[in-house]
Amino acid sequence: MQVDPIHQFQIKNLIPMVDMGGHHIDFTNSALFMFIIVGAVSTLLIGATARHAVVPGRFQSIAEISYEFVANTVRSSAGNEGMKFFPFVFTLFMFVLFANLIGLIPYSFTVTSQLIVTATLALLVFFIVVGYGFWRNGLHFLNLFVPKGVPKLILPAIVVIEVLSFLSRPVSHSVRLFANMLAGHITLQVFAGFIIMLASAGILGWFGAALPFIMVVLLTALELLVAFLQAYVFAILTCIYLNDAIHPGH
Repeated sequence: MQVDPIHQFQIKNLIPMVDMGGHHIDFTNSALFMFIIVGAVSTLLIGATARHAVVPGRFQSIAEISYEFVANTVRSSAGNEGMKFFPFVFTLFMFVLFANLIGLIPYSFTVTSQLIVTATLALLVFFIVVGYGFWRNGLHFLNLFVPKGVPKLILPAIVVIEVLSFLSRPVSHSVRLFANMLAGHITLQVFAGFIIMLASAGILGWFGAALPFIMVVLLTALELLVAFLQAYVFAILTCIYLNDAIHPGH
């Protein structure tokens, strides 16, 4: 029995929506799971905090810990002025985290394994940083590309490097999340395929399937850690980029 590790990332059209000039716009499995993610996050945060209990329950504690964690991340990376972007950063963090976690459920779909999704989120952060940077600082925002204390002889080269580095941010921001989720899920699927193939070979195959089964368990635990870490990395990079828009001369 062959297992295709790429099949889990296939976009499937579920409901036809609009036909414009020969181009079909359909409701896909990716869109469905995005709605599921938004619903799950909303249910947790709204449902857990609706009672405002003095002694928080399990779900209220999770919601409050998530709130404080992201708030501390924003303050430590972008200062108190960065807290105006807290709702945006918190939304990104919870969306990416739940997308990563839901993607670990068998037969589900990992939206963060799609480059178009991660690139859209990264470009959203990029344009907010550029727009707010110019709105707040005017042309002084360009000081971001002129480091202080650099000798004038090499300053033009440094400016070019800084500009290229800034423009490459959406690429690294999106590819890091996409690549980690893609690679992790492919690895899990490959080892799961080994279990199926060996187990179908009879009694000896059952013993041989023990090793890939252990690897799947260990990799699943690792993927749970990666799911959280990648959400945290995406959020903290967003805070760092926003800090450049708030304090371009630093």
